Amino acid sequence: MPIELPDWTKTIIAHYESGAAGQFLLHGNIDDHFLLPLQEKPRLGTLSDFLMEILLPRFQVILTYDPGHGLRVERGREIFHSWPAIKDAPDLPTQALATARLLSRYLQYVRNLRSMGAPAPAVAILLRDASLYLPNLPQVLNADLAALASVVRSLATENSTHQHGQAVFLMCDRLHALHALVAQNPRACAIEIPLPKPAELADVFSHFSPTFPNTLALWKENFTQPASRLAGTSVAALETFLRLREHAKQPLLQSDLGELRKSLVERDSEGLIEFIEPKKSLEQVLGLDGVKSWLRQDLQLWQQDDLAALPMGYLFCGPVGTGKTYLAECLAGEAGVPVVVLKNFRDRWVGATEANLEKIFALLHALGRCIVFVDEADQALGRRQADNGDSGVSSRVYSMIAAEMSSQENRGRILWVLASSRPDLIEVDLKRPGRIDVKIPIFPAGSASEGLSLLAGLCKRHGAPLNESELPDLLTLVPPWLTPGAAEAIAVKTYRLTRTEKISPIQALRQCLNGYRPPVDPAIIRQQMQLAAAEATDASFVPEAVHQFLSGI
Repeated sequence: MPIELPDWTKTIIAHYESGAAGQFLLHGNIDDHFLLPLQEKPRLGTLSDFLMEILLPRFQVILTYDPGHGLRVERGREIFHSWPAIKDAPDLPTQALATARLLSRYLQYVRNLRSMGAPAPAVAILLRDASLYLPNLPQVLNADLAALASVVRSLATENSTHQHGQAVFLMCDRLHALHALVAQNPRACAIEIPLPKPAELADVFSHFSPTFPNTLALWKENFTQPASRLAGTSVAALETFLRLREHAKQPLLQSDLGELRKSLVERDSEGLIEFIEPKKSLEQVLGLDGVKSWLRQDLQLWQQDDLAALPMGYLFCGPVGTGKTYLAECLAGEAGVPVVVLKNFRDRWVGATEANLEKIFALLHALGRCIVFVDEADQALGRRQADNGDSGVSSRVYSMIAAEMSSQENRGRILWVLASSRPDLIEVDLKRPGRIDVKIPIFPAGSASEGLSLLAGLCKRHGAPLNESELPDLLTLVPPWLTPGAAEAIAVKTYRLTRTEKISPIQALRQCLNGYRPPVDPAIIRQQMQLAAAEATDASFVPEAVHQFLSGI
């Protein structure tokens, strides 16, 4: 079966052949390996290999530049060295500004030849690692950097690059890391190179099959399932794993796919995310029957691809220790999708934070269906207007996340789940419908019987099962508005007492309740309950007992 060209190549071809653009800013997954659909025998190569052999076979001269090797002639050495300006030069330049000026003069020379009707070659220029010598440094005044950005930008100002047979490609891993004069050039076409889709990974697996016979033998040339499960991984990371497995003569098993996906995705993300494939379900959430019923209805719509009524995101709000993070993990386990937890993507260098977010979003788009969990959302998501001396980073983070959360292309693919005990501190625009459609308050146990049921379940989970017949004797000892976090601490202490003092679980629990001191001031718990109740999008989410407590009845 022939290998189809990726969508991003079709975008390049359409823009170039139509004359809409002659300069292309390639960003994203540029350092990966790519399967070159050559007629004689497909092979893996770099992005430069893909461009030169698949997209630029008719270009007689191809020049590349990177700061390590300087300017190099990849194709058409005799043609290029016939240019009078370079014919007698001993060496090609290695510095970026000198190289850019030389390339600009050469392209103009070729245009002049064509204007006079003389034979002229088609010329393509590949500027690798562009963000290293064209970095985004808005607060730095550097004449050479500004001159370089101006020259590179001018390479795209010619309207008739297609007629002259010229094309310029800049490659950088993150567009936000590239100098604004170049990145925001309206005459250049910015194209994101995505992580491989499942169909592309299946082609890669088929290509690897003869190379790694021991590792891939169990799949019998049917690679649809592993390719689907490993969406979000790069070809380079996958190849490294398969080489190690083949060296050890270990087969790739279906049970390996979950952990393999986690390790490969986290490695490619450079520590920006934590990837979780939860094995929990909503059955393991104690209480919250109304909330679980609502969530299951939404999951049923999701699984049936009935996306019109599916929310773009949830907000779980409530006092500290009420299990907001746990509920998110159980929701993802019930849905059968991975959870992506945003880690510390903020950076002190200008432009680095935005570049990190750009990489995270590219990864999310490649994963297929997933849940993005943002804990402490009131702190993590930034502010519309920042006045804390961070050079506007917080407001730019806010803008990027807000745009991503409201993108209708993500409905049914990316489900945002925010958690916060202070939802009032989250920007109102982030909580509006179209970004966060459902806001679910989570409250502590509303009665002594609920609290005791919670304690019994957690004690059993921690290896200290209670005798149910003796539970009613403890009702009067259960503290009011017990949170799952506090209840778990009591359950752990109960188990500890059964082991250290050799007493029964019921005796240990009684001892724990007699000496119990709440870990959080009850006044704070009440205030956070009021905030959560005020955010609820449905009245059924707020139990009557909570209404009465908050109204002072």
